Amino acid sequence: MNSTGTESSTGTGAEKDKSAAGLTKATPAPTPALTTAAAPDIQSLDTFVIRKRLSLTAGEYVVSVARPDGSEGEPVAYAREKRLSLRGQVTIYTDASRKSVLAAFKGRDHEVGYMYDVRDASGQSFGSFYEDAGASFLRRTWQVRQPGTMKLTGRERSRVVAFVRFVWEFVPYLEYVPFIWPYRFKYTESGKPLMTVTKKLGLHTRYVLEILAPDIDRRLAIAHTLALDALEVD
Repeated sequence: MNSTGTESSTGTGAEKDKSAAGLTKATPAPTPALTTAAAPDIQSLDTFVIRKRLSLTAGEYVVSVARPDGSEGEPVAYAREKRLSLRGQVTIYTDASRKSVLAAFKGRDHEVGYMYDVRDASGQSFGSFYEDAGASFLRRTWQVRQPGTMKLTGRERSRVVAFVRFVWEFVPYLEYVPFIWPYRFKYTESGKPLMTVTKKLGLHTRYVLEILAPDIDRRLAIAHTLALDALEVD
């Protein structure tokens, strides 16, 4: 109290400092959550368009969702082929920055010739494919394996196109040129069609990948489709 007997409203210096600190100390505002566009869940998608970009340094591909009219929709993956690789080596990325790996494949010696293992970003194998040399004499044939799930046999549908391709590969110097004629591969298991890959005719190299079975790993299907082009002149 002061000399008049009334309670002082000013208080001591220490009390004023404590009071001021309490008034000026602001409660931290909550940090706003970062919002980024969610990447499409490619496992839920059934049809893709794969377009090859012209590049002097490497083979580059853009994988997009196919629109109902067959045109290219939203890009979902990008791929880059390592040139001068005798066994074929392609890395697939989640976006154009090429910072995040979706999958990759590379050939290795095997009793069937070259076996191509498809691996995830951690290096874990989740599928493979190889060309069936014996069956490919008449129609180009591939075996695609997804461990514990399915074994697909992919074969060219047209015998005529297969024959033209066969002749093409034996013409001098043409064996080093990609086969430009459109073609279609049909993939089956026990006779049941589960996947198709169609090369389109046009100025740009384009493929349409259609998957008919929900259990097929889309990363494996995309990797194999890329191999049909990347390994065409290997």
